[in-house]
Amino acid sequence: MTIEGIANLLKEKFPDAGIEARLESRHPHVIVKPEHWLTVAEFLRNDPQLKFDWLRCITGVDYIEDKQLAAIYDFHSTQRPAQSDGLWSARGELSVKVLAPRDNPMVPSVCHLWGAADWHERETYDLVGINFQNHPDSVDDLNGRHPRRILCPDDWQGHPLQKDYEFPLEYHGIPAVTEFGQTRPLHG
Repeated sequence: MTIEGIANLLKEKFPDAGIEARLESRHPHVIVKPEHWLTVAEFLRNDPQLKFDWLRCITGVDYIEDKQLAAIYDFHSTQRPAQSDGLWSARGELSVKVLAPRDNPMVPSVCHLWGAADWHERETYDLVGINFQNHPDSVDDLNGRHPRRILCPDDWQGHPLQKDYEFPLEYHGIPAVTEFGQTRPLHG
């Protein structure tokens, strides 16, 4: 099924989910509202016609001008090989973009549907700041409940891939930038 066909199916099945098809972009995708994401994700995974059983990645994007963060999911629907020693193939692929407000970026976790989401959601939280609700490996701290960091230390402040992030000059006494000898440092 084409992405256009999938988008039409999703619009019909979930009329309130804000489904939009962006087929003209370099990365064709479907947009889903965060409050409907879990229901749509379950459908994508379990519908016999679609069966998107492989989550390839989740990419976090900061749309600072629009005051939004996006979790972009890339899926494949795989097909078993005809012979036991054959190769799996992709029946189809789909990208889904879930946009959340930058000041409170909450998206439901899909770890229970795709095991690969565990680390991808942790990385997206760590670097971009999207909080995946009900993530199975979450912690409580001054920032509330969120997925445990996976790349930055637990006490790291902020999210390094947000466009307005200011990298610290040092971390626990360790220089964190190489600007000290420059005549025009970025940090003032």
